[in-house]
Amino acid sequence: MVAAALLFFTATMSFGQNWQMQAVKLQTRWAKEVSPANALKEYPRPQMTRPDWTNLNGLWDYALTKKDAPTPAQYDGQILVPFPIESALSGVKKALMPGQNLWYKRSFQKPGLKTGERLLLHFGAVDWQTTVYVNGQEVGTHTGGYTAFTMDITYKLKDGSNDLVIKVYDPTDQGIGPSGKQTLDPQNIYYTATSGIWQTVWLEAVPATHIESLTITPDIDQSLVNITVNATAGEAVSLTVEGKTITGKSNTIIPVAIAHEKLWSPADPHLYSFTAKLGTDEVGSYFGMRKISVAKDAQGVDRICLNNQPYYNLGVLDQGFWPDGLYTAPTDEALAFDIKAIKAMGFNTIRKHIKVEPARWYYHADQLGMLVWQDMVNPNQGLPEGAKPEFERESAEILQQLHNYPCITTWVLFNEKWGQYDQKRLTEWIKQTDPSRIVDGHTGELLYVNEQLRSPSPDAYVSADMTDVHSYPDPMMPVKQAGKAQVVGEFGGIGVAIAGHEWNEIKGWGYIQVAPDQLEGKYHIMVEDLKTLEAQGLSGSIYTQPFDVEGEENGLMTYDREIIKIPFEDIRKINSLLVPDMGTIPEVTAQNSDKTDEGERYANLLDQYRTGKLDPGQLKDLAMMALRVNDKPGGTRIAGSYIQTLKAPFTEDNIRFIAQFTKSTTDPGFQLINNNPEPFKKVLGERQFTVNMMNMIFTGDINPMLEGNDHPDWPAIKSKIDKYGAPGEEIFLRAETVAYINQQDWAHYVPVATDYLGKYGSNLSPEEKTMFQNAIDQHK
Repeated sequence: MVAAALLFFTATMSFGQNWQMQAVKLQTRWAKEVSPANALKEYPRPQMTRPDWTNLNGLWDYALTKKDAPTPAQYDGQILVPFPIESALSGVKKALMPGQNLWYKRSFQKPGLKTGERLLLHFGAVDWQTTVYVNGQEVGTHTGGYTAFTMDITYKLKDGSNDLVIKVYDPTDQGIGPSGKQTLDPQNIYYTATSGIWQTVWLEAVPATHIESLTITPDIDQSLVNITVNATAGEAVSLTVEGKTITGKSNTIIPVAIAHEKLWSPADPHLYSFTAKLGTDEVGSYFGMRKISVAKDAQGVDRICLNNQPYYNLGVLDQGFWPDGLYTAPTDEALAFDIKAIKAMGFNTIRKHIKVEPARWYYHADQLGMLVWQDMVNPNQGLPEGAKPEFERESAEILQQLHNYPCITTWVLFNEKWGQYDQKRLTEWIKQTDPSRIVDGHTGELLYVNEQLRSPSPDAYVSADMTDVHSYPDPMMPVKQAGKAQVVGEFGGIGVAIAGHEWNEIKGWGYIQVAPDQLEGKYHIMVEDLKTLEAQGLSGSIYTQPFDVEGEENGLMTYDREIIKIPFEDIRKINSLLVPDMGTIPEVTAQNSDKTDEGERYANLLDQYRTGKLDPGQLKDLAMMALRVNDKPGGTRIAGSYIQTLKAPFTEDNIRFIAQFTKSTTDPGFQLINNNPEPFKKVLGERQFTVNMMNMIFTGDINPMLEGNDHPDWPAIKSKIDKYGAPGEEIFLRAETVAYINQQDWAHYVPVATDYLGKYGSNLSPEEKTMFQNAIDQHK
């Protein structure tokens, strides 16, 4: 490869001493290496390198304003670019809301440009809608959170210092643009949003007539690679490949013969370097000679083929999230680590799940040898007006931007009906746009959970190259259709909680939960099942997932990439049943999980708890372990002991812990909640806080006065709970309403239910509200 790392002029940068990573529940080993002086310093575009460039990553000023506000006169502080504002590594860790704009500002010195040279401003990605200003003048705009864009800022420059201002609008899942797994309300399978600049920003001087991009398509059947140098039409260009120079014209396909071609594969990821030259402009690039297709094997079964040979695609569903950087890996080493770890597990395929990675991620996949199924980023699932054309426009940019990477073998159009529309037309559009790859038109349009079909469809695989089923937790065979390979687009989802490495101790999620010592056996059984299905025609499978992500604890490694739940050597041996030759295995480090029987460990710790030998932190861990081994009474007692050690102010984790283990006004946590409502409302949400209070009041104060009493003393109950305010009144009126409707005491029911609906009816479901109202109307 052609290396590139030299600065060609000095930009004005303030490294300041006021940046620091914000507090975060988990962080990776690479976070400590991040600083304003070295934020993602590698050349960001490995497939089109030039030796001279300037990295603009580092500290910028930032401000949050109302959406219709003018350019701010003052800024709120500094942010570390390119980490999204919501991330801990940005140094800010604030959410950008749909009614706001995010502003960035910095300065740089005008370089000494040669006659006719242009200064290009490059962005790897900015989520979502970007407006760029240089010296107060608008340069241009770009919409789309996942693709790179470039602006020529030459005409806006002045001698000396120049001001660069970026305005970003990003409504996340509330807008019309694709946003993937990002949400403003992260939980379960949806995660914290990324807004603003999240990939490298950089400057590059080029001749007036220069290479704008390359289009590279290998053809192993003809032993050649087709290369197009995209620039002003009709310019003379030359390509130098393996010491041989070929000439041609820009914007015209130049076929380059490859003698004794070395084919690219995960077992042998051979890459060819080359240079392209147009006038005085020269760029370095590379390509891999490989072919992906669906063809019949010796038995006449349609299978995915790599380089004209059946090749089982054994993959994982990779979300591409980081606890400290969200969409942005802390370092380039971290970015490569994920691919290395997945290969060290014995997988040869990554399904990149509704996210587009920085160019360097695909470069690492090319170098390491990893097949990639690339998802399109789904449109807003509600398909508001404008969402469809925006999805198609952004998807077209993705197809163009990622075309040259040999690692990408499969385009995935839709996922589980998330914003699905015009499937036949769009599948055929992708195939026509890029006939060099295969297309999975809809992964998981048929979705089974515990063998129950959740998502039937009469025409799930129209115009696609494969039939695809999602089956949780155990894999199953997709349907057979002529000319299509069969794959399991998702399966697994086995949840394993690792204490001390959880994003959310209270709300960990997986399709099924098992103890750490049970995961390897369960996974081995699944792979044995896949091997049986392979004999029946299965061509590929995607396991959910390689890493925990926020509340999802179904990864083979923890979210901080510290703990591998099945040792690398063991899982690689299991996976070798399907992929015996992985080539060179990368060296990666992680701790093995403790496979000691959790029930036995719990019993031993419980003995120490009874004798008072555990400190508060151990009490908290033991309470969570009690839930995992289904000792609810023990968990309640231990949690109470821990809660009694807590005092305000509370951390978010402690607030969730207290809320999880406080079920009654008699529990130790109740007074902490009742005396400190605001922090609990902030973490839990206003309504959830009220519902929790209502349930505790009912359990601790109301229900004991109702049990075994056909004629409860309602005035006495009301008097007892008046001290709790609105939550007490709401649960009192509800309890009284339900009691009277159950007793069919209509004389008392009508006034009480009328009062209840009048005050709190907006909190009820439409069905329940209708039921209560109908009873009122019938008996008033």
